[in-house]
Amino acid sequence: MKSESIELLVVDDERSMVGFLDVLLTGEGYNVSTARNGKQALQLIEKKDYDLVLTDMRLGDIDGIEVLKAAKEKNQEIIVIMISAYSSTENAVEAMNVGAYDFVPKPFDNDELRQTIKRALELKTPEHEKETLSSELEENIHFNKIIGKAPGMLLIYEKIVQIADTQTNVLITGESGTGKELIAKAIHDKSNRADKPFIVVNCGGIPDNLMESEFFGHVKGAFTGAITNKIGLFEAAHTGTIFLDEIGELSPLLQVKLLRAVQETIVKPVGSVKETPVDIRIISASNKKLDQEVINGNFREDLFFRLNVIPIKVPPLRERKGDIQLLARHFVEKYSKKMNKNIVKLSSYALDFLKHYDFPGNVRELENLIERSVAFSSTNIILPESLTLSLNNKRRWIEGVEDQRFDTEDVEQGVDLDEILSKIENAYLTKAMELTGRNKNKAADLLGLSQRSMRYRISKQDEDLSS
Repeated sequence: MKSESIELLVVDDERSMVGFLDVLLTGEGYNVSTARNGKQALQLIEKKDYDLVLTDMRLGDIDGIEVLKAAKEKNQEIIVIMISAYSSTENAVEAMNVGAYDFVPKPFDNDELRQTIKRALELKTPEHEKETLSSELEENIHFNKIIGKAPGMLLIYEKIVQIADTQTNVLITGESGTGKELIAKAIHDKSNRADKPFIVVNCGGIPDNLMESEFFGHVKGAFTGAITNKIGLFEAAHTGTIFLDEIGELSPLLQVKLLRAVQETIVKPVGSVKETPVDIRIISASNKKLDQEVINGNFREDLFFRLNVIPIKVPPLRERKGDIQLLARHFVEKYSKKMNKNIVKLSSYALDFLKHYDFPGNVRELENLIERSVAFSSTNIILPESLTLSLNNKRRWIEGVEDQRFDTEDVEQGVDLDEILSKIENAYLTKAMELTGRNKNKAADLLGLSQRSMRYRISKQDEDLSS
């Protein structure tokens, strides 16, 4: 469907917002009609067939839900996107149940609004065109099984392609949950060893007394319980790749034995005098800073240099916030299929909620969060209400307060509660005034305050700022 043939209706009771959206969407090539209130919108919907309606929730006369219902009554296929500065879960659920495509918060990001509209209109795109669009999207954001297009991830993809066919050892570092194993697998899959074994070893999950046997194997009778010969993981990875995850957990004794295997590419099973050569590529990973572990005396320097020939550092999710939406969409699709539920996406409010969370557990935490949210969701779109069931991390922050974090654990050291509460109040007041164009009455509504209370708090805020 060509953009110049698409008819859009924009409904908002704020003249400046209507004018802005008209210019923004006309610039995208759409045919845009505008309405300043709900009644005018209903009249236009009766006269003309629109592909998409973008309507504010509060319109002064009738609300956006009524516009939504009227649009759906005339044409069930019409796409309606709600926009609002009032983040009410009840309103969002009602809008989704009536048939809204999405619920977008004000103030919105222009590019995200464009993308939301573009994705919505793909629902009206002929199947062969849709397949082409999906294919292009996959190529742009997927690398092997890794999802992301943040600059840091693109550099990693380039490095993987460059080093895949070399035999050089690789050390992948990054916080827990960043996807280090996926990167190791991508290196293997892109290499000339792709059809050979890829053996994963969790160095932190094997007891020390069994580690040597697991790594290098043992012969019958080598120790109590060794009733047969057993090949080790290094030998099992022969001609392929062995991935040593959490390499920093190895004991000093195992580090010595591993060093010899890495240097000479030979293994000697426990209890045997015979050495076996192995052809393997070694990829290691750690969530520790191994160079610091070397300085602290916890990791052998010679082993570190043998493993860290090509370093790859994976950025945490908080440094690639632009990938949250891509990852979240992928996990929604994955777990919707797995649970046999018809959940199509996250609402824009939910995405906004995710983007303001630090994800200390990184991609793994996001995946777990989406899995639980899909399970709890009662609509075909995930709303913030489902997400809050999982976001129980102790640390929270108030946007706009110099990135100040408030941690209840700080109480042990003593805190100034009046100062903390004052900062929180000022942050909310500032945000509400920004959202409403400094309209005190509307800001009071957003914060659930009386107009008198709002005036008092604003004057108090001004005093604080001037003092």
